[in-house]
Parts: sequence; structure tokens; C-alpha cells
Amino acid sequence: MKKLAIVSFTIMACYFNMQPVAGQATAGKYSPKNTTKLGQPADVDKGLQQFEIHNELYPGGDSSVFQSSLGLQAGAASTEDGDPLYFDTTIKAYNNYDFVPGDTVLFEDHFADDQEGEFPSHWDLKGGQAVLNKVNNELAFLLTDGNYCKVMPLIKSPSYLTDNFTVEYDIYANEAYPLILYFYKQPNEFGDENFNIKVAPSECQYNSYDGFLKGDLPEDIREDNFKNKWHHIAVAYKKQQLKIYVDQFRVLVVPRASFAPSHLDIESIGDQTNPVIFRNFRIAKGGGMNMLGKKFTNAKIVTHGINFDVDKATIKPESMGTLNMVIQVLKDNPELKFEVDGHTDNSGTPAHNLTLSQQRAAAVMAQLVTMGVDASRLMAKGFGDTKPISDNVTMEGKANNRRVEFVKH
Repeated sequence: MKKLAIVSFTIMACYFNMQPVAGQATAGKYSPKNTTKLGQPADVDKGLQQFEIHNELYPGGDSSVFQSSLGLQAGAASTEDGDPLYFDTTIKAYNNYDFVPGDTVLFEDHFADDQEGEFPSHWDLKGGQAVLNKVNNELAFLLTDGNYCKVMPLIKSPSYLTDNFTVEYDIYANEAYPLILYFYKQPNEFGDENFNIKVAPSECQYNSYDGFLKGDLPEDIREDNFKNKWHHIAVAYKKQQLKIYVDQFRVLVVPRASFAPSHLDIESIGDQTNPVIFRNFRIAKGGGMNMLGKKFTNAKIVTHGINFDVDKATIKPESMGTLNMVIQVLKDNPELKFEVDGHTDNSGTPAHNLTLSQQRAAAVMAQLVTMGVDASRLMAKGFGDTKPISDNVTMEGKANNRRVEFVKH
């Protein structure tokens, strides 16, 4: 599939059916149609200063325009106790979510090892320019220049995607051209033998050299309801079938993709006024955990799909796919009882990790009880970093150690 060589701003503006941003906002005063607020003013100033310090990467940048386009509008949407809400949908909205991520993490990056204003250490740049900057006081990856700007995760194997894998990431829906996830057929090649997935404000698209499919976004997250917000994107691939989720909705099914992919990259048309923004990128092997409707005979279920806010026990909404799977196992096996075990990597002190893992295990147990499980069938226990299943040196090793296990007892 040939990629566009030139796309004018006029085309981009027409694509989104809106006028270019004027860029007159000042820190803490930008207010889009959506009233959800992002980032404290002090953090905005700090982030913009950092952007200007590294402006040699993309000369001519105007920080006020950059700030306006980012939606770095003052304040963070929060709960009553001040904890930030990273998604404006609640766990309840995900009641029917059925996405279950792979059970072995191949790549995961929250940019914890990187600095604002720099290029992230676990990625490679193949075209354009990109940089880390804070959005919602959390580091995000910004594609700031290029047609196409192209970034790819640094993974040792040139062919790391399997017959069954999942990909997850968060996008911020500003006025930029949509982020495109490209999948390639041959290792070490980035040519025409590809298919790609693009999530736009109105629809999700599957594009390939031999076909095109699309699914409209539901009204709850479509057009104006899509813009100026973070959205969680999840892709499940199994033996050439693709399922794409946007937030709590499955929006597109591709019964048979063009080929079994080898590797992927991320591409889009970014500029300094409207950078393409994403974060929390993860690739995992496996997915679906095909045990529903069967007699449960395993000793335990190891999950990497129950996610929490950083250093907290607040369950993220996209965890509901895994929680729904556990609920169904319990329904199919009424005699079954689980010990919910929380595990962390070795970041932080052992005492802190032990406490955090216990709090997270208790939060998962409480959520399952809320969903109708008898509390007598569950108990919660935290193990901190004392039972690693992988190394605590590599990024993917740490990601695999951060998990919730359901152990039969």
C-alpha cells in the first residue's frame, strides 16, 4: 500500500470538518467544547518550557499554538478525593467489555525510564520527529513533524508477532491526523505488503492492499464526543481475525486479515501545532484465555489485563474484560474458590510493594464482589515483588511480573 507523500493542512482540516486552531490560548485558559480539564497550569508551564528547550528538534515551533492544540487546558478531572480520572467513562460503562489481553508481555512502555523533552529510549525513529511531553501530568509520546512520522518499538526479534497477540495504547483526540498502526508481512521490511488500523473521530478503518473495512463509532464516543479526550484502543488478533475496540466498544471485526503479520510500527502526520499523541503502549502474546464454558481444572489463572493507576490500587476501566472472564469462570464452576494474589515488580521498596500488592488484590476482590460474586468464595493476598515470574531488569520482564493471579483454593 503506497503512503501519501504530501497532505496539505487544508485536507486535514476538511477531514475533521473543523477550522485550524487559532492558537491564542494562554496557560490554564484553553477551553474546548468538552469541559473535562487536563493538566495543572504549573505543569503546563513546565511542559512548555521543556518543549522550548528542545525546540531545535523542530525549529519554528510556537509554544502557545502547541499548547492550544494539545488541549493542555488547566486542571485534571478527578474523584472527590483528588485522584485523577484518566478516562471519562467509569468501570460500570465497561460491563460488557470482552477484550482480554495476551498473557505474556512482549513490549510495554509507560516512559518511566525517560525524561520530558527527550526521545524515549525504548523506541526507534524512522521518519519525522517525535518527543516526550507531559499531558495530564503524565508523559506521552508526541509525533511533532513528518509526513509520515514513523516510530517503532525496539524489540530484539525482527519477527515478534505470533498467531495470537494483542496491542493496546491510549490516544489523545486533538485535531491531529489519526494515529495509524501498520502491520507488515516480512521481517525487517516496511513496504507495500501491509495492513493498517486507523481510529478517527467518526469510524475505525482497516486498510490493506487487497481490501477495506470500516466500523462507525457509537454515538457515545463519536465526533464531538470523541474529541479532546483520551481513548483506550485495543486490538486482538487470532489466526488472521482482527477485533478492534475503542474504549468499552468493539467497533470493528475483520474476519480474515490479508496475512499473518511479522511486526508493526506507528505512523501519522504530525506537526508542532497538532502533534499526534499516544501513551501506555503494550504488545502481548496470547489473548482471549479460551477457558470459558469449560470445567476449570488449572491451579491458577495468571492475568496481565487488570491494570491500575500508577502506584495506586485504583482499577482502570479496561480491566473489565479480564474481570468479566474471571466472573464467567466462577459462574461456570460454582464450587470454585479463588485466592486473589497481587504481584509487583521490584521498583520501590519491598515494604511499599508488599502494601501496594495487598491493596490491589483487595481492590480486585471488592470489584468482583460488587459484580455479584459471593465474598466467601474469595480472599485477597499481596506478595509484593517476592514471586517474580520473569527478570526484573528488562522492561518486558518487569511488565510480566506486574500481575494478578487467581489461585484455586
